Amino acid sequence: MNKSELAECVAAECDMTKAQAVEAVSAVFGTIEKTLGDGGEVRLPGFGSFTVAHRAAGMARNPRTGEMIQRPASKRPKFKAGKSFKDCVNC
Repeated sequence: MNKSELAECVAAECDMTKAQAVEAVSAVFGTIEKTLGDGGEVRLPGFGSFTVAHRAAGMARNPRTGEMIQRPASKRPKFKAGKSFKDCVNC
């Protein structure tokens, strides 16, 4: 399912136009992105949590040359599924 298909399902479920649903879905994703970008986290009980994971700087091997290089510190988004979401997927 892509973003457009998700918006169609939301429109049908919530009795709204597809344009309104696209705007709502975009707003949800935009809010999650902004919150994580600001270093916060988003918790959706029953669904899961979006957080930011910090990766320390370190050494890594270039797979092409085998040379050891310095890897800079970075941040990445992380999602942890909630129990009811896991149960729904595993039924």
